[in-house]
Amino acid sequence: MAGYEELSRLDMTYNDTPRIRTREGVEIYYESRGEGPDITLLNTFFLPVPAWRVYTGELEKNYRLLSFDLCNHGASSKVPEEPTWEEHVQDLMGLLDAMEIESTYLVALSTSTVFAREAALRHPDRIKGMVLTGPAFGPRGMRRQRQIQRAWLRTLESHGLEGLYEHLYPEVFSAEMNEALGAPGFLGFRESFSALATVEEMTNGLKRAMQDKSSPEMIAKVTVPTLVLTGDDDFLLGPTGAKELADLFPDGRCEIIPRAGHIAFIDDPEGYQSIVHKFVEEVESRA
Repeated sequence: MAGYEELSRLDMTYNDTPRIRTREGVEIYYESRGEGPDITLLNTFFLPVPAWRVYTGELEKNYRLLSFDLCNHGASSKVPEEPTWEEHVQDLMGLLDAMEIESTYLVALSTSTVFAREAALRHPDRIKGMVLTGPAFGPRGMRRQRQIQRAWLRTLESHGLEGLYEHLYPEVFSAEMNEALGAPGFLGFRESFSALATVEEMTNGLKRAMQDKSSPEMIAKVTVPTLVLTGDDDFLLGPTGAKELADLFPDGRCEIIPRAGHIAFIDDPEGYQSIVHKFVEEVESRA
């Protein structure tokens, strides 16, 4: 797989980009790269904007990529109460309006797949299609996801960011990536992880993620074209579950990346971007 080189090139520094005001008291940090049909990259609570750069270079050649930090995370505004999914969607719409983007594709990861689903339900006219990478909801319910998130939260509360990292690492990274990186990779990536966010930000994000109430009936109401994309070594949703989830969407399909884990684009950036490119071109051809 080709993901090891990208990991070594991670640059977590921020640009001196003006923030965009999306609602009262909230300004959002964003980055925009490339030209073409618009693709918006949705962060999780664990992933800030800079992390996308090395994994989206090929997509940047054909599309305009928009990425941004969620309110209360990264370089965006901090507010007293952790935003609801509805408020995160408001921020997205405000950002699209400011950028004069009429409609966009969404590429989401893990907990941000919930964000994408909510945006597609509330504003189907603004979402051309979405790619759900390692979805944080499944074809039946949310019990397993909540149990895992609760375990992460307890580890964070009792052992801090370093303890959470040690808990997450063997779950999120594929077996193949784990073996290839070895101890040096584990220790090196730990430093980057510890710099991503504070304990408070992580705690608030996990608590928000646990409040999702996905159901097959809700998924069936999503009308936009949807690609469920997962690695076959994803600890959260395996190939069978991913295919069953895709079947619940009225216009859904599924792709499985061999030997990839929960964050499939880390294991196979080239293959991941190729699949996203193919999906977007297919949807564009229908227009």
